[in-house]
Amino acid sequence: MQIGIDQLAFYTPKTYLDLVDLAHTRNQEPDKYRIGIGQSQQAVIPVTQDAVTLAANAAVKIVNTTNRDQIAMVLFGTESGIDNSKSAAVYLQRLLHLPGNIRTIELKQACYGATAGVQFAHDYVRLHPDKQVLVIGADIARYGLNTPGEVTQGGGAVAMTISAEPRLLNLDNETAFKSEDIMDFWRPLYRTEALVDGRFSENVYIDFFKAVWQDYQQQTGRAIADFTAFAFHLPFTKMGLKALRAILPEADETQQKQLMANFEASRVYNRQVGNLYTGSLYLSLRSLFDNATLKPGQRIGLFSYGSGAEGEFFSGTIGDQFDTQASRQWFTDFFGSRQQLTMAQYERVFSQKLPDHDVLLDLSHDDARFVLSGIKHDQRQYVDRGN
Repeated sequence: MQIGIDQLAFYTPKTYLDLVDLAHTRNQEPDKYRIGIGQSQQAVIPVTQDAVTLAANAAVKIVNTTNRDQIAMVLFGTESGIDNSKSAAVYLQRLLHLPGNIRTIELKQACYGATAGVQFAHDYVRLHPDKQVLVIGADIARYGLNTPGEVTQGGGAVAMTISAEPRLLNLDNETAFKSEDIMDFWRPLYRTEALVDGRFSENVYIDFFKAVWQDYQQQTGRAIADFTAFAFHLPFTKMGLKALRAILPEADETQQKQLMANFEASRVYNRQVGNLYTGSLYLSLRSLFDNATLKPGQRIGLFSYGSGAEGEFFSGTIGDQFDTQASRQWFTDFFGSRQQLTMAQYERVFSQKLPDHDVLLDLSHDDARFVLSGIKHDQRQYVDRGN
């Protein structure tokens, strides 16, 4: 029995910032961002969206009457949680009209949370092959205006269903992981923006990747020649390129060209959205599926990384019902309909914050189905415009 990713959807608001504008305003060369960082645009998240609404807007594309009653768990990976006690997953359960006999759990380990969800879901479905698990990675990446991390901001959500006999990706059983208490990135409870030691974090990312890649090879006996492509956690897309280059010498010249071409396919979407934290690896996987020439049975390697730090390398083979036409069309339409913000508009949106207590928000500039309409009696108020 094969178990893996059956469906994979994405959502982010249509408002974005062109990083050439950011570079000019911050007195930087645009190529420092476009080439040195590997980013072209970043999503700008309005105050009427949070981790819950982002997740709902992604998940509604893959949860419907055909599978709603099969979903036994919602595993919500995020580092942008909205409550120190109540999970984001239980809000999502209500918004999606999921059944009551269901587990709703929030998972946190920086950008690794969604991968933990995928692995837990894989184990659950193995024991319950008639069920599905909804896995979410939803975040808003914030470092602050005019900070070194500003260029790697962004946000959005991925939603995946993990099932038996999946259409997209059959996950292999073998996986390699590593954890270590490292202060490369963190966000104390009193802060809305993250703290990061950028160069140190890059080095840890590469070290973890090489460690888990070597562990995986020792476990499985597989080599780089067994892989058609690799997908990486991409806080910025140059980071994944550095990781791939660390192992490229293990491949022959022909395969190196193939792996590089497929890496370029895997970062098309991330270049235009920015950092998703928990969802970044899976947006990269979606981009790989949609923009590379792939065939059923080919093996894909995936590297997940969460600062602080935890890394995991795992793999899967493309499913027999692999079809990307609908997803490619959605992304084409989405990128063609986005609204570019000026620097002044971007800074104004970024600076808007929810107050500590009651507020009613202006929804006129947010066309999403699920929105945050305000706070009443210290409770977030969500609206489903589809009902």
